[in-house]
Amino acid sequence: MPSRSSLAPSPARPAGLHISLLAVPDAALSTLAGIYDVMNVRALRGSPAGTASQPFRVDIVGESVGPLDLASGVPIQVQRSIDGIEASDIVIVPSLFVSGAGWQSGRYPRLVAWLQRMHESGALLCSACSGIFLLAETGLFDGKDATVHFGYARQFAAAHPAVTIHPERVLVVAGPREELVSSGASTTWHDMALYLIARYAGATEAQEVARLYALQWHHDGLAPYISFDGKIDHGDAEIEGAQRWLTTHFPVANPVEEMIKRSRLAERTFKRRFTAATGIAPIAYVQRLRIEDAKRRLERTDAPVDDISWRVGYEDAAFFRRLFKRITGLAPGAYRKRFRIPEFARP
Repeated sequence: MPSRSSLAPSPARPAGLHISLLAVPDAALSTLAGIYDVMNVRALRGSPAGTASQPFRVDIVGESVGPLDLASGVPIQVQRSIDGIEASDIVIVPSLFVSGAGWQSGRYPRLVAWLQRMHESGALLCSACSGIFLLAETGLFDGKDATVHFGYARQFAAAHPAVTIHPERVLVVAGPREELVSSGASTTWHDMALYLIARYAGATEAQEVARLYALQWHHDGLAPYISFDGKIDHGDAEIEGAQRWLTTHFPVANPVEEMIKRSRLAERTFKRRFTAATGIAPIAYVQRLRIEDAKRRLERTDAPVDDISWRVGYEDAAFFRRLFKRITGLAPGAYRKRFRIPEFARP
């Protein structure tokens, strides 16, 4: 999340900052429409254009004016063409649907060139979720920090190795003018919208909009939402076999020692190859599997935390609690409260 100082209102800016909300065929309707409504809330409630009570003017822009079918098949009306926009204060790229094959770069050269021009003219460039895939094609994020939906993190890292990606972070503000803003998974566009409102219209306005739409800051980050998925497409058959054994034997005592005994490798060689193949050390891998199982038990059962600690392999419940909070960002009880299906929604 941005620092407290970066959330403070900027010096006075002219009323009605122009926001270009970019529409492309890959865009998610929910994100695009949600950002439009939240950033345009004063206009939707009847405040006169250009007044202090309407801090933003939002246009849905694209390569051409008219109806555009989005990824879901639902059309949206593009209000202005990028050809007619010489400058914009803020440009937002909404969430994009990325196929299993990954984002196909180079499909929107006119948009990429326009985004570069907007940045040169002083615009803030923002992405929601996977919108960073398109923004990153400008090259402006190379050597800088950004975030993306954790489900797309590996694809993005492979496509843009020059960008330092932080999928566990809700919001990342980068660039010498703090002009490159990216939000993480799914509805963290709420945080981005509230950040922009606080930055340019003030904290009071951001709080009022948050109350109006019942929006919440993701203060705990995205670590609680990320499920561990150990890398297995590394090509090391010996280590892959150890990983497969570990998926059902992680609660046993001394699982790392057991894996080494079952392998045909010396201890130092096994640990070195395991870390090289999976990206994390064997003991950290075991801890992540145990915590994942504990998360499911907290979500789906009424079992006491001490019992869950023992079942996933920890006799010391205090150590388990500390480890759980370090990995997920939440204490076990807080995690259960957040992710368990409420009573009124259960069958």
